Amino acid sequence: MTTFRKVLSIHTGQPASDGAGVKLTRVFGGPGVEQFDPFLMLDEFGSDQPDDYIAGFPPHPHRGFETVTYMLEGRMRHEDHMGNVGLLQGGGVQWMTAARGIIHSEMPEQEQGVMRGFQLWLNLPGKNKLMDASYQDIQPEHIPRLTTANGIEVVVIAGQFDDGQMQQAGAVQRPDTEPQYFDLHLPAGASISPRLPDGHRALLYVYEGEVAIGGCPQTVAASRLVRLGEDGELRIESAAGARVLLIAGKPLHEPIVQYGPFVMNSREEIEQALRDFRDDRLTA
Repeated sequence: MTTFRKVLSIHTGQPASDGAGVKLTRVFGGPGVEQFDPFLMLDEFGSDQPDDYIAGFPPHPHRGFETVTYMLEGRMRHEDHMGNVGLLQGGGVQWMTAARGIIHSEMPEQEQGVMRGFQLWLNLPGKNKLMDASYQDIQPEHIPRLTTANGIEVVVIAGQFDDGQMQQAGAVQRPDTEPQYFDLHLPAGASISPRLPDGHRALLYVYEGEVAIGGCPQTVAASRLVRLGEDGELRIESAAGARVLLIAGKPLHEPIVQYGPFVMNSREEIEQALRDFRDDRLTA
């Protein structure tokens, strides 16, 4: 008898604003974030109204974690204190390891049209929170894509996709948290059973359509995040078609202390980050 990963909770994102007034949906983040360990936050942004995104994200700091920005549509330019400049466009990914500290900006490179995508925050273990910062700008053509036998398109951003028939390494591999990050496009009537390591925290975010999850009596509609148990089989199916993000990672089981763009293991480390930022030593 198949044992499915349990559905532990289903979350609905909340309207929010960040940067210089960019409107977005905070899928999760803030109080209680320990239940998503090693992930800290997921934002979804999407609008065809320039006033919702045109002010962008002017220069701002980060310390102690990684940011992963996945763009579906639109163009955003990244610049940081290390001299990196990158153009994030539809289908592309920006993977930034803030670690000890990074100051960067993300500004729209368009004045009209749709701007749509996601930003995920991934924690770093305490041993790596003060390592050197780094940045990867991954263009769409360098992100593996495959189509399963039943017509499901899989964008393999990070980790290793494996459904028992097809395997594909993602564009990014990371130690410690071992993140898996897939964008699944299910046509009507399709199902898929991606293999995930036992012990990994698994999250499923439906951003279009509706899905059924093996072992769960209710269907999951768009704009809902499902938090799953850490072992068992995962089966996803959709009667009418859907697009979903599947995100999984190895929990760190470390204290999480956050103050805005700084995420450390203790209040003392947060206070040090604030002093370093005030004294222009955050990135030193």
